[in-house]
Amino acid sequence: MSLTKLLAACSFALASLTLAAGAHADTTAAPAKKTVKKAAARKKTAEKPVEPKAPDEEADEPSITDTTSVDFDCELGNKITIYTNAGDDAHIALRWKKRLHRLTRVGTTTGANRFENKLYGLIWIGIPAKGMLLDSKQNRQLANECRDAEQSKAVAVNQAAPASSKVTIQ
Repeated sequence: MSLTKLLAACSFALASLTLAAGAHADTTAAPAKKTVKKAAARKKTAEKPVEPKAPDEEADEPSITDTTSVDFDCELGNKITIYTNAGDDAHIALRWKKRLHRLTRVGTTTGANRFENKLYGLIWIGIPAKGMLLDSKQNRQLANECRDAEQSKAVAVNQAAPASSKVTIQ
């Protein structure tokens, strides 16, 4: 009987070692497969040609070569410069707080000149009497009562005129 017990114990030990070796082989084989897959994925991405980044008209700073500039003085000492290009009336470049932004024309029913940069939330509205800069993301005015030299002269002339010559509508 002791030989039978010894034979059973050896069989049990051998089976345990075989199971342990199989489990160990599975755990060591899995990382090897993952490593091979990761290396293959890296190789695929390395082989792809790098495409040049398309320019983002709203994010990139616009070029102001061959443009005409108009300076605006606004309330609270704010200053804005608008750059226009005779060949492109659909866009303007607007300098605000030392940064140049490209704005695109938006049609209006009132005849006002409206330009927007949706990325930064800037809106420039120009009417014959003044201009204003709005922040659509924070829903507030950035600059108001913005006037160029001609608009400022017209306001000064209108204020200097005697009250009797002003037309009032009733």
